[in-house]
Amino acid sequence: MPRTDTAARTIPAPTDRVFAALTDAEALAEWLPPEGMRGRFERFDMRPGGGYRMVLEYLDARETGKTGEGSDAVEARIVEIVPGERVVQEVEFESDDPAFSGVMTMTWAVEQAAEGSTVRIRAEGVPSGISAAEHAVGFASSLANLAAYLAR
Repeated sequence: MPRTDTAARTIPAPTDRVFAALTDAEALAEWLPPEGMRGRFERFDMRPGGGYRMVLEYLDARETGKTGEGSDAVEARIVEIVPGERVVQEVEFESDDPAFSGVMTMTWAVEQAAEGSTVRIRAEGVPSGISAAEHAVGFASSLANLAAYLAR
């Protein structure tokens, strides 16, 4: 049965700066990879109907990724962008393992908060191979990276 995972964090930054970090290739490549990984885009077209291919590499070469030895690759299609509010994308891991197959819809939403901006992540249709605990750790790590990126 498809699962939905969510996370949120309030970041002391204005919504326009947060939203810019959600849609800029250089920013995303820096803060999106969770702890223990680095990322790079092989292509990037952030507009509805566009998309990107991102390769996430484990810093510990002994890790086995979803795509291959030490890496995870994702194909994303941009479904919707509401400037200053949200980015909706359909994301699919490249994997021979059926537990990681399927399209996951990810919504990154930003709203103004008294302390800055609240960023909410909603992942619908999460592949069964990604545990809820693993996803929670990854989301928390990416949100912490985003906060650190915006604090500079």
